[in-house]
Amino acid sequence: MSNYPRLSSSGIKVIIVGAGFAGLTAAIECDRKGHSVTVFERVSDLKPLGDIISFGQNASRIFMKWPGVMEKMELIIHKSEAFTYHDWEGKFVTTQSFASERKWGRRINGHRGELHRILYQHALDRGIKVLLGQNVTDYFECEDEAGIVANGQRHTADIILAAEGVKSKGRGIVLGFDDKPQPSGYAVYRAWFSTEKLKQNDLTKHLVQEDSHNGWIGQDIHFLAAAVKDGEEMSWVCTHKDEAGIKESWQFPGKVEDVLRILEGWAPVVQELVKATPPDRLFDYKLVFRDPLPTFVSPKNRIALIGDAAHPFLPTSIQGASQAMEDGVTLAACLDIAGKKKLTEAMRVYEKIRYERVHKIQATGITTRDMWHKADWDRIWQDPTLLHLKREPWVLNFDAEEHAYLEYEKMRSLLDSTN
Repeated sequence: MSNYPRLSSSGIKVIIVGAGFAGLTAAIECDRKGHSVTVFERVSDLKPLGDIISFGQNASRIFMKWPGVMEKMELIIHKSEAFTYHDWEGKFVTTQSFASERKWGRRINGHRGELHRILYQHALDRGIKVLLGQNVTDYFECEDEAGIVANGQRHTADIILAAEGVKSKGRGIVLGFDDKPQPSGYAVYRAWFSTEKLKQNDLTKHLVQEDSHNGWIGQDIHFLAAAVKDGEEMSWVCTHKDEAGIKESWQFPGKVEDVLRILEGWAPVVQELVKATPPDRLFDYKLVFRDPLPTFVSPKNRIALIGDAAHPFLPTSIQGASQAMEDGVTLAACLDIAGKKKLTEAMRVYEKIRYERVHKIQATGITTRDMWHKADWDRIWQDPTLLHLKREPWVLNFDAEEHAYLEYEKMRSLLDSTN
């Protein structure tokens, strides 16, 4: 185990269910704070799957505190400093520069699986125990501890963090019932592939000379394309109306012909990007909606939901992964402040610190989607910046760890005054 900076042992034992970005962040931060942590992950092999994922400066500040992580990410992340907008027919509308945000920190865009592998390896290098192939089927708690049932075996700890996404079994014990995800009315096609064909196509080769980021906006549809790794790989996403129901699964193989049908009449360059997509690199995701939860914490305050288990985000928020990371940072800090004797207080303060901020940011996914999908083009041609993403300091110029230490006592006092 490498010798990473960490506080002295707190004596707090933490179990985390799920080794995604929320779970790994919580694990690394708990380790930094001196808590003993074990991660239980359902899959038996963490393969570098997926497509593009974005982290704001509020997340890159977290990465910066983990020795060696940002240096590894710099080798593979998207390096474009601007986003170019077109209408659905291909007419140029505007370019949004992100250069002014450099003072807030680094923007991180890259392959989900590759970035995740860096975090996973960092957790292992720190000596964090990550148990793979663990099917968690139940959560339980009493006054003094909480636990899970994984592969038929009971495991207990001082607290449990449920970080296994929108299907989390932890939602049942927190809410008191088993809620079901609802369709959002939208779905997204996603793809990631080599740009070899695109470089040979006169309509697309200008997109892959270097890293680039382009979007095409139409009625109830937007199509975003990012060339990464010096133009060697392409990621595109197409969000569109979809009335299909949500059952046990909402991820399926995509079909090029289905995407082309949705994009009929759209810019030829967009259609060529779709046609160049290898069939095995195209996926269809149904976007899940959940009403904001009344609480993130279980009745005895021993189990907390974090990340998508607590608050699934629409992709248009561009903050889902970043907010999942803020959850983990905040919880680890709250445990550090409270200490082993006041763990249930720490869990309640975590929720108080996070609840309003995360739901306010969560709502931006809907406002951004509607800003594009229901665009008034007469107004936009007069003022193209109306299409620009809202890049607000209160969201991005933010340090979750610092905020937790500053706000803990105030939030604890507010909780005391309402009890």
